[in-house]
Amino acid sequence: MAANLAACRRKRRGGPLDRVLVVDDDPHVCELVTLYLRREGFEVTCRHDGRSGLEEALSGRYQMLILDLMLPEMDGWEVCRRVRAQSSLPILMLTARDDDMEKILGLELGADDYVTKPFNPREVVARVKAILRRVREGDEARERLVFPGLVIDHDEHRVLLDGTPVALTPREFDLLWELARASGRTLTRDQLLERVWGFDFYGDERTVDVHIKRLRRKIEPAGSPRRYIHTVWGVGYRFEPQEVDDAERADGSCAPSSASS
Repeated sequence: MAANLAACRRKRRGGPLDRVLVVDDDPHVCELVTLYLRREGFEVTCRHDGRSGLEEALSGRYQMLILDLMLPEMDGWEVCRRVRAQSSLPILMLTARDDDMEKILGLELGADDYVTKPFNPREVVARVKAILRRVREGDEARERLVFPGLVIDHDEHRVLLDGTPVALTPREFDLLWELARASGRTLTRDQLLERVWGFDFYGDERTVDVHIKRLRRKIEPAGSPRRYIHTVWGVGYRFEPQEVDDAERADGSCAPSSASS
């Protein structure tokens, strides 16, 4: 009877489609994370080196990748870079040190979140749930925003820049969506952290800045005739499509308004 109740509880919490891939060369870490995730109803697969982890991550069988940075054969940064080049699979990175540069580099390469070792396995489960919840909520939405040169389709979780699809991570998409649907209004970094990362996020405001930088590179490439995301110094960011003149494109500079750039 107890086993049946536990199975029913796991099914309600996670479900058979919530598959998580853990790539870590430490058997103890894999065992611990697997134990806690399975208690919550997730299906878990472990790989212990970067090369086999990359192959598994690109198989299309998973909804989440938990990725250690220090791996044999191929390090976590390279795995992250290659996964992100081909997939929008959410990535939770495990860092061995409380090193800001490691975290920033991981976010720059496309990781959605990070946890520093040693970690509380309950925190890992909470972050996995939060990321997957945001992805599911995005899939269930039925909205579409259209701006000059830019279409953001929340239904299909797709962005078109001048008619060409733009590959965004789930976190980048959520960030763009929150900014765009508040078009013309400034959102503080705290507001963006709450709306995109959730109230249970333990990081700091620099996380927003790193993701904004990556997002700008994708929707405001060099030579683009438009700028969409403006910095409001000391406050946050504002989404407001603006034409960029030839002089600005030529020297790469931008003449900010009284509060933005």
